[in-house]
Amino acid sequence: MRSLLWLAAVGLAVAEDGLNAWLRYARVPSASHHLGRLPSSVVTLNATQGFPVHTAGEELVDGIRGLFGKKLTVGKSKDTTATVGTVSAYVDKNPSAARGLPDLIEDGFYLKVSKGNVLILGQNERGALYGAFHYLSVIAQGNVSDFTITSNPDAPVRWVNQWDNMQDGGTHGSVERGYGGDSIFFWDGYIREDLTRAGQYARLLASIGINAVVANNVNANASILTPENMDGLARIADVFRPYGVQLGISLNFAAPQLLGGLDTFDPLDKTVVNWWQGITDNLYKRIPDMAGYLVKANSEGQPGPMTYNRTLADGANLFARTLQPHGGIILFRAFVYDHRSLNQTLDWKADRANAAVNYFDGLDDKFEDNVVIQVKYGPIDFQVREPVSPLFAHLRQTGATIELQITQEYLGQQAHVVYLAPMWKELLDFDLRVDSKPSTLKDIVSGKRFGQKLTGYAGVVNVGTNTTWLGSHLAMSNLYAYGKLAWNPELTSTGILKEWTTLTFGHDKLVHDVITKISMESWPAYEDYSGNLGIQTLTDILLGHYGPNPGSQDGNPWGQWTRADDDTIGMDRTVWNGTGFAGQYPPEIAAMYENIETTPDNLLLWFHHVPYTQKLKSGKTVIQHFYEAHYRGSATAQTFVTLWQKLKGRIDKERYEHVLFRLIYQAGHSLVWRDSVNQFYFNKSGIPDELGRVGNHKYRIEAENMELKGYKSYKVSPFEAASGFHCVVTETNSTVGTVKTTLKVPTGKYDLAVNYYDMALGNSTWELFVDRKLIGKWKGDLEYELGRAPSPYIDGQTATRKTFKGVRVKKGSELKIVGRPDGLEPAPIDYISVLPEGIVD
Repeated sequence: MRSLLWLAAVGLAVAEDGLNAWLRYARVPSASHHLGRLPSSVVTLNATQGFPVHTAGEELVDGIRGLFGKKLTVGKSKDTTATVGTVSAYVDKNPSAARGLPDLIEDGFYLKVSKGNVLILGQNERGALYGAFHYLSVIAQGNVSDFTITSNPDAPVRWVNQWDNMQDGGTHGSVERGYGGDSIFFWDGYIREDLTRAGQYARLLASIGINAVVANNVNANASILTPENMDGLARIADVFRPYGVQLGISLNFAAPQLLGGLDTFDPLDKTVVNWWQGITDNLYKRIPDMAGYLVKANSEGQPGPMTYNRTLADGANLFARTLQPHGGIILFRAFVYDHRSLNQTLDWKADRANAAVNYFDGLDDKFEDNVVIQVKYGPIDFQVREPVSPLFAHLRQTGATIELQITQEYLGQQAHVVYLAPMWKELLDFDLRVDSKPSTLKDIVSGKRFGQKLTGYAGVVNVGTNTTWLGSHLAMSNLYAYGKLAWNPELTSTGILKEWTTLTFGHDKLVHDVITKISMESWPAYEDYSGNLGIQTLTDILLGHYGPNPGSQDGNPWGQWTRADDDTIGMDRTVWNGTGFAGQYPPEIAAMYENIETTPDNLLLWFHHVPYTQKLKSGKTVIQHFYEAHYRGSATAQTFVTLWQKLKGRIDKERYEHVLFRLIYQAGHSLVWRDSVNQFYFNKSGIPDELGRVGNHKYRIEAENMELKGYKSYKVSPFEAASGFHCVVTETNSTVGTVKTTLKVPTGKYDLAVNYYDMALGNSTWELFVDRKLIGKWKGDLEYELGRAPSPYIDGQTATRKTFKGVRVKKGSELKIVGRPDGLEPAPIDYISVLPEGIVD
């Protein structure tokens, strides 16, 4: 079976569709020169098929064959040998070796390479597999020299959360907030029959040290616990087991009532306790190595213990006690807030950011030993920049995991490249100064700061059936970085990126330089054009969390507010005058955020409500910084396209074209972001851009100002999602529309950029003509080409751009666009820009 999988992998590697990600095992340069420094055989110690040591042996055979074309024999040879197994198995065969081996903790490994001989020992079987993957990663990067390494994980909990739904539905298809296709685990209410992709996913995760997967959505469906689905979950665990990846399950707190027929789900009710114990026992009969549970309770309408006036500790402990006989743990999410009680109009001190500390206050010593509190990195919800959640400083007895989001929910949804490792490093390195002592977040989530045994990392990943897993080849750098940082948070963002790039795209220096530049500039650029100074990401909070809609941030019950009015902006979170959030931090940090002078500018509007004319440390006003940052960020996004085009012919065509398509889209959508946010705050504040750019676009021709036939003007909402506040739509769903204008530009070559709206209601087509010559034709099918959340509206979500380069235009030429509606999509057009070559408006 394993050899068949390897043959399939070889074929897919040739196709370069992304399925093998960083485990391509592509041939290294000058491979034949290194054969003498590689083992000739592989020996596995006490290996059982279907368990990690056996898998490690297979990976070594397959990896060395792919990387160097060398076929290893299985079993001890007279030549060099790779030996892989657990420390205990090795010492059983070589008792005297015990004195020379280092101390390893759970999942740790020892790796020694000497003159072609390789010794890989794990503290457990999973550690042995991690060591094998590490060795293959090193030689895949061209390093075949001798070395010795002892590697222990920084934290024991290194989980990923999949937000997969039991059936197609939810916020975004069968994977909530998933942008890479349907669930690899579930379909139509049940576990998939074919779990090949689930096994391949486990292989990827094992290679970066991930030890558990919670397969279903935190907004859990109680039907996951039916006997049929329990049997299906056992099949998922079976395909995970060869890679040492354990299965975890999200629970619906009300399942005793929804599924069990009880009239209550009170966590202190004996019938409820017995019901959950029975469920847990039945799961462990099927899955003896199940990792445990993940629970989201009393948040965003989800049921929980507070329904019965019980504490969150009462709720978490209910599950913890059922798990204790089996050695399982529960990750209990701190993402708890009541959106029904949040009203900024009635209460100036209302603040969702306060919720986590308020709800968990006084509970730190009330949790069972196998409870871990899963805390989002910031107090709100995966924003482009947030301060570290103060809850980490309050949990001294109960361990915490940091929840990071690999899936880019608010951060471009994999349609925009945003390399997240620099953000995570900044968070992990932040010092909370608990008791005025060094208290970096990485030391808290490793358990070192407070001496806790159960701590670590939880990453929301949301892979799908797309062969790129996340919907974008470049987005996979975030999954790789997550695993690497969960194992060792001391690694650098650039170092991780270099490894990933080599393993994914090869050894070409230009490829490395380009991907490094794009990736390392991507988070600052996205922050610049989507929302800065701590104002959060100004996405449409009420819909897909993707496109720009600054107005949606206020006047909603979700608590992601900016409190922007005509004169001022920002949340006052001070103790002396605001919501009091700053006071949740230890004194040194609280004092820093309380004072506007010591608050970093990049979090100014998170902590302070200020006039648009407030001066920053740079000397610029808040509003002018907004204008300039949005222009700067979108300008950076334009460079990503030209940078990537340098790689044509240096990487395979399939991946080159896939990434290019997305970077071109991002460049266009960053302009939508720039103009929407700047226009919104210009209208609100009435303060013009000192450089005269906002609202002034000399190269644009508004579609509503052109000669219309079959089209009519349409007022867009939100207004800032359209240039000039209007676009044009066809008069009916069956009317072919035409917009025409006479160009007054000098004769020459121009780039023609059409801004239009690609709604998820049909697949309209557009044709662009100059003097009756067809310049280009395109289709409104981005809902299939891009994984980002679809929208049925004409708004910042669907606004996009199509550019035709180097078009010959004469003064007086007629420019015409013909739009053909489809379904309920009325072929909307916003404007066309006639740009001198190299200019972006």
